Amino acid sequence: SRKSSTQTLKSRASASTRTSALAVEIPDEGPTTSLRSQICSIFADAQRNTATQRKLIINLRKIQEACCYEPTKPRKQQKYEDFGEREFNEEIGRCFIRVLPVKKSEPVGDRIVRFLGLFLKHASEKDNEIAQPEEADETEVFPETPSSRLTSHILSLILPLLTAKDKTVRFRSTQIVAHIVNTLDSIDDELFQLVRVGLLKRLRDKEAAVRVQAVLGLGRLAGEGQEDEEDEDSDDDVAGGILEKLLDVLQNDPSAEVRRSLLLNLPFTPSTLPYLLERARDFDAATRRALYSRLLPALGDFRHLSLTHREKLLRWGLRDRDENVRKATARLFRERWIEDCARSHQPDEEDGAVPGQVSKPSYDALLELLERIDVVNSGVEGGIAFEAIKEFWDGRPDYRDFIAFDDDFWNDLAPESIFVARTYNDYCRLAGDSKLQDMIEDKMPEVTKFAFFVQKHLNKLIEDVRKIALQEQEDAEAEEDTVQQEFCVEQLLHIALTLDYSDEVGRRQMFSIMREALALAELPEECTKLVVEVLRTVCGGNVAGEREFCGIVLEAVAEVHDTIMGEDPSQQDADESFHSARSELSDDITPTKANKAKRKDDESAENSGIDEEKAIREIMVNMKCLHIAQCMLQNVQCDLEQNSVLVTMLNNLVVPAVRSQEAPIRERGLLCLGLCCLLSKNLASENLTLFLHCFTKGHEALQTIAIQIITDILITHPTLIS
Repeated sequence: SRKSSTQTLKSRASASTRTSALAVEIPDEGPTTSLRSQICSIFADAQRNTATQRKLIINLRKIQEACCYEPTKPRKQQKYEDFGEREFNEEIGRCFIRVLPVKKSEPVGDRIVRFLGLFLKHASEKDNEIAQPEEADETEVFPETPSSRLTSHILSLILPLLTAKDKTVRFRSTQIVAHIVNTLDSIDDELFQLVRVGLLKRLRDKEAAVRVQAVLGLGRLAGEGQEDEEDEDSDDDVAGGILEKLLDVLQNDPSAEVRRSLLLNLPFTPSTLPYLLERARDFDAATRRALYSRLLPALGDFRHLSLTHREKLLRWGLRDRDENVRKATARLFRERWIEDCARSHQPDEEDGAVPGQVSKPSYDALLELLERIDVVNSGVEGGIAFEAIKEFWDGRPDYRDFIAFDDDFWNDLAPESIFVARTYNDYCRLAGDSKLQDMIEDKMPEVTKFAFFVQKHLNKLIEDVRKIALQEQEDAEAEEDTVQQEFCVEQLLHIALTLDYSDEVGRRQMFSIMREALALAELPEECTKLVVEVLRTVCGGNVAGEREFCGIVLEAVAEVHDTIMGEDPSQQDADESFHSARSELSDDITPTKANKAKRKDDESAENSGIDEEKAIREIMVNMKCLHIAQCMLQNVQCDLEQNSVLVTMLNNLVVPAVRSQEAPIRERGLLCLGLCCLLSKNLASENLTLFLHCFTKGHEALQTIAIQIITDILITHPTLIS
């Protein structure tokens, strides 16, 4: 019984092998003929390699002409005179039936399919040359030629096999149909519908390889304008538009290979573009890389994309977890996008440049590129413009050598130009290359001259801010100009942080400008932060420099307070010193409320408005002073209790702010108190309970600040845990 069982298993295995090998039924083909031998010989040579396929196509075309057309030289064509077009088509179909069981891993199958596509294209072109225009039927959209009839014959053999049980047969059948669709310029309407329905059904095939081939074929059909027509003979799941179904596959197919093939074969239209671009977030790294390295370069001028799309593509690509995707995005930005801008800035005599040739470095092109990615918004700290321009400087040494900064450059700054200077300065100084550092030293102005440029643009910014404050109606254009000027000043201050202040004249000049700027009440917050950092750098890193820095900042706080509150007539008699200003601010809260209650019945609406304006001004002065104090505390490392200036600021500014009834003041005061605690372990120990109370009882914003402070304190003073 064991022997018989073994024989049964062997017989089943052999039967299974035969079923796989003979998945396509081969009909009785009759005796071998000279035509069959010649065609089989050509196909045998075609499957060996692709180098000789062009010659084999010409030979096969000669046989087709001998079978399909009246011979012009009977003696030379005598060998095929007994065979007609039908026999030729049947022999070609006979060869292709035998390709279907060839597995995907076998390259001979791909070579034969490629050979078929090339032959059909060549034969169609020759047939169109033979057919005279007057012989063609003008009403016939699809003219009858031997090649068109051969195509119909092959498709009629292959299309029924798209639903075969064997996955290899389905794969080869779908591959042949897709290849024919992509090779020929036109196809019969009736066949088109059959091909469309057959390929749509293969979109749901369980084998990913079959779906890939279906996608390759349908990608061509999607642009034929037939997607909205419904086929009456088709099932519900294949009825409807091709394009809609392909977009659904692009988003939801589990196979990365299918999504990638579709990504590269869908037509570029306004409706498909968002679906194509969202593949930048595909799970598969190769698909994301294909988008940046193949699709986007083929898309044409990037300026046709919306600003949102440009920003997202850069952000997603440059911050991708896959290194190859990041490299592809960087190449796209510094090679393709800059070329799109450079071509529009070339002189007229260079219009005849060779396509693909790298344009000469263009300063205007670089500025336009930065403008196209909205550098004012994307160029802030942590913005994607920083990562993009770093990759640009890294991969374009020609632009590094080309860029120059003369006096005209610094006098007339735009957001894009100053961003070029700031990022170029950062790149050269942080690259660790002595040549680049020498280059930037040669191109940047000396500290004294640079300080003059900083002062000029600071003054312009303050002037713009004051103009906007005096305007009764909003002026969008003026506000936009102010935002751009603020961005320019910020970039100048970032450059100032990297300069060498060993030149005492330049150091004193910058010190004076920063001290005066810090005392300006109109200075925006981000500029204030940078001014404090530059002032800290200019003062030096030693203990004496830190003490001088603290004193200068505290004087600026007092001056800012007096400037803002001095605008109120009721404050004209206030003491000039910072201490009295602080105590007056904290002591005035109760009398103000009492006065309001006392005058409630006899005060007019006008006086009520004045009181409200005064309260707003008090909030403004507190917020501004606390912000300056916060910036200072972030730039010192000394022991708080050993610095009398910091102790004074803590008692007269920070503590009253923490006790304030106004939520914004209380939040910023708590933040400053937390920074003070990092400088004093005793202060941290005393106020840890306060921070815990704010975390448990405060509103959401206060809770966030409190947990950040608690975390920083425990990291700085770990012994407090015990």
